[in-house]
Amino acid sequence: MISEFQKLTPKEQSLLFSAPAIVSILAASATGEINEWGKADAIRLAHIKTFSAHPMLIQYYQEVEKDFERNFEYLVKVYSPFNDSSRELLGIKVEKINAVLEKLDPEFAVTLHTSLSAYADHVKKAYKGLVVNFLFPFPILE
Repeated sequence: MISEFQKLTPKEQSLLFSAPAIVSILAASATGEINEWGKADAIRLAHIKTFSAHPMLIQYYQEVEKDFERNFEYLVKVYSPFNDSSRELLGIKVEKINAVLEKLDPEFAVTLHTSLSAYADHVKKAYKGLVVNFLFPFPILE
């Protein structure tokens, strides 16, 4: 168990372990759907984080990776279709994640929050890049 999580309830721990899947889905679902490429990229990034994250978060991401794909698929099923209502519910989950982070050691909480924000930005940019390159595969000449 991650020592920073000892004072959290099992439900709070579970929420934090599912946080990367939640922020991935929220970031990638802006177009109203998540395709297999988006899912594969999120899974790949979760794996990369197990050895490239801030040293304080390596153990956290190792735990996340164990159930990431299952959590991701479950959340996609629960929140599909990705309309305004389901995205709002995902936003509420993010608010709950932030509330749980406030219970942790401040240094750990800030480091994890920063990492999750960067994670969401990566997914959003990667997915946006795929959509733009798919819609406009050739350079636009002026």
